[in-house]
Amino acid sequence: MHAFDVLGDPVRRRILELLAGGEMTSGAVCEVIREEFGISQPAVSQHLKVLREGGFATVRPEGTRRLYAVNSEPLREIDAWLDRFRRFWTPHLDALATELARGRRERRLRESGEGPTEQGRLP
Repeated sequence: MHAFDVLGDPVRRRILELLAGGEMTSGAVCEVIREEFGISQPAVSQHLKVLREGGFATVRPEGTRRLYAVNSEPLREIDAWLDRFRRFWTPHLDALATELARGRRERRLRESGEGPTEQGRLP
């Protein structure tokens, strides 16, 4: 299965988000996913299996529990593929960051009484 096929499912993306915070038992993952998506424990187990078989998650037994974690290697491969497309959004994000910084600076100046007034003139 292709990486984007694995990640194309919102349940599997959510599971990876959960696992990004650290190892979780299959029971803990099931509890959150069942609450958020309303699907059965066997369905959650199937999603965990797809993530495991796709290489996105690892599992290790600990007594009677199974602990799942993110495997970052397939995510690095996706990141490398996405790198070809970053030029389409990076300049926009850089411009947004500049505008946000400008807005914060103007707000600080206004609040301190050092910047332009609301009419755009200095006091």
